[in-house]
Amino acid sequence: MILVTGAAGALGALIAERLADRDDTVLGTRDPRQPEVALPVRRIDFDDPGTLVAGFEGVDVLLLISAGYGEDDTVIARHGAAIDAAEKAGVGHVVYTSLTADGDHLSYALPHRWTERRLQESTLEWTILRNGLYAELLAGLAAPSADGRITAALGEGRLAAVARADLADAAVRVTVEAPAHARRIYELVGEQAIGGVELARAHGPHFTYQPETLAQARTRIAASGAEPFQVPMLVSTYSAIAAGFMSRTGGDLRHLLGREPLSPLAAALA
Repeated sequence: MILVTGAAGALGALIAERLADRDDTVLGTRDPRQPEVALPVRRIDFDDPGTLVAGFEGVDVLLLISAGYGEDDTVIARHGAAIDAAEKAGVGHVVYTSLTADGDHLSYALPHRWTERRLQESTLEWTILRNGLYAELLAGLAAPSADGRITAALGEGRLAAVARADLADAAVRVTVEAPAHARRIYELVGEQAIGGVELARAHGPHFTYQPETLAQARTRIAASGAEPFQVPMLVSTYSAIAAGFMSRTGGDLRHLLGREPLSPLAAALA
């Protein structure tokens, strides 16, 4: 049996759609009423460890989608509880959606590396999918104003962005074929690095890119109503891209997909 956690999130929903025709798959979510996919649903709440051991019973492959919405200690507690429960329930293999190695410069990398280490030291078989940052995230970080100006603290940096749909396809393949990917770490970054200039050009001839400072970005994000922990997360994302640490491309994604990855610019504009 395959269990997909985090099915209510954007990536989890795409994965659930792709597995909807299988009779060996169930979804795990804290709110069983939320997913709109014709698959069985179990209540899996990382903040309620009592739901986990029973929820993982009979599971051969657990797709653990990162529960990264929170401070580091919160995320570590969630992932630790999930892995503890998977060991107790006799889960065979965990596929974990982590963060690209270049993401070590991001403020939210630590819980991912902690989880990778915990899995590698566990009694479980494991596969780690080090996902690159979404093209859709970059679109939000560099959204144009009504008059066509893209104002963002990206400097001249570029991001090897990935379409979320491609990461969903890769996760499905690895999960379904889990034994063939045991103890493998995949770097799932894009094959094209894009930044503010490329985004403006893709939007059209009347769009322009105007870099801002990190201080300006911090003020803007804080005033937007973001959660306190989100402010440093987003600022560090701008900073790492601007400093050139997120532009390295790779081929693992193409290998898992068996095709050319989707255009990150098309995904961003969509």
